[in-house]
Amino acid sequence: MPELPEVETTRRGIAPHLLGQSIANVVIRNPRLRWPIPGNLPELLTGLTIQAVTRRAKYLLLDCGIGTLILHLGMSGSLRILPYRVMQLIEPPQKHDHFDLILSDQTILRLRDPRRFGAVLWHTGDVLQHPLLMNLGPEPLTADFNAQQLFEKTRDCQTSIKQTLMNSHVVVGIGNIYANEALFLAGINPKIVSGRIGVTRYERLVQAVKQILQQAIEAGGSSLRDFVNSDGNPGYFQQQYWVYGRGGQHCKKCDHEIKQIKQSQRSSFYCQRCQH
Repeated sequence: MPELPEVETTRRGIAPHLLGQSIANVVIRNPRLRWPIPGNLPELLTGLTIQAVTRRAKYLLLDCGIGTLILHLGMSGSLRILPYRVMQLIEPPQKHDHFDLILSDQTILRLRDPRRFGAVLWHTGDVLQHPLLMNLGPEPLTADFNAQQLFEKTRDCQTSIKQTLMNSHVVVGIGNIYANEALFLAGINPKIVSGRIGVTRYERLVQAVKQILQQAIEAGGSSLRDFVNSDGNPGYFQQQYWVYGRGGQHCKKCDHEIKQIKQSQRSSFYCQRCQH
């Protein structure tokens, strides 16, 4: 599933093509995503100008003045940008190309989503009050995500620290890949109960989360299955993994074997020697 670095990479890729452009048309080929695409989007969006392209957690937000188009990549989605002529002649719509936003300069923003867990939604008013966004935790790359906040949030928490990092009510955008990587960098075992971790260790963890996410964004995210950026190119952060997907291999720091276990139906990878 695309995590924060992949979504932020996508945002940075599409924003220059969308900002200031008016919407000429909307094409809905298959409305049956995680939530149905509103059938009246062509009538709502045509003629509006895209004023901002932002991100909240794993949601992309296209501010159109009178409302906001909310996009989510789901488990396998990607957004591509190519000139209309290229799209029609070289890459005509394929089976999983469910949604097109056609701009006034004939550029197309196309959503491809093989598993159809993504979303295309419309919201008027304050988008941060949308039910999907209003109860989310802080952004991990901002000052709002800090050791003291994390310490106070977890005092009565009996779940593992890895599960806590992946809880969007605690902090947003951290999925399985980057939770594993950040815990390794911080030297914290993913099985430790969150309520037993002190402020000093949380300081290391917060720093590790920010460092891992920044590095992943700079590398264009991770491409394990379906993810490509807006140019159709993969991310390369998977080449820098310390532990994720490396069960049974040697630790790059101490040469000890990387362990793989299941936590809440997700695989966790860690080094017993480096992570306590």
